[in-house]
Amino acid sequence: MTKRIVILVILALVGLSAGFWLGHRNQQAADTSDAAVAQLLATRLPDLKGTEQAVSQWKGKTLVINFWAPWCGPCVEEMPELAALSHEYAAKNVQFVGIGIDTAQNMIAFEQKVKVDYPLLVAGYAGTDLARALGDKAGALPFTVVVDAQGRMHYQKLGRITTDEVHAALKPLI
Repeated sequence: MTKRIVILVILALVGLSAGFWLGHRNQQAADTSDAAVAQLLATRLPDLKGTEQAVSQWKGKTLVINFWAPWCGPCVEEMPELAALSHEYAAKNVQFVGIGIDTAQNMIAFEQKVKVDYPLLVAGYAGTDLARALGDKAGALPFTVVVDAQGRMHYQKLGRITTDEVHAALKPLI
């Protein structure tokens, strides 16, 4: 009987320790995510005309931030869909923003071929650091995040995002 009690106590302690560790680890992830979103909202980048834009100007809106580059095949494939979705959600307090990981010159050449009417901001290759902070651990493109109107990370996707995935990510936020 004493042996059973000792085993149960040990199991209970292991369970409590694991629960504490998991809870602490999840809190660190949330804190990291919050810090990364704060960093995103504090970012100022030039648009294609060279005018510096503060990401914070869209604070209070649900943000769909797409990190992309003109040389990235999947990025180019998803851009027309993202442009159409931008129109669809324009009246629903949702702002799409493209952050380009390239030069303004290359992005302008791309935009002349593929019209995108949501803001395109030029981050250059330093934009990969911002994407990594938001969860793109591979440093690959495209990478899309959805930040809710309260400034909390809601969704992230590495790779080509589909219309259905955007709808699913935005549905609980509208």
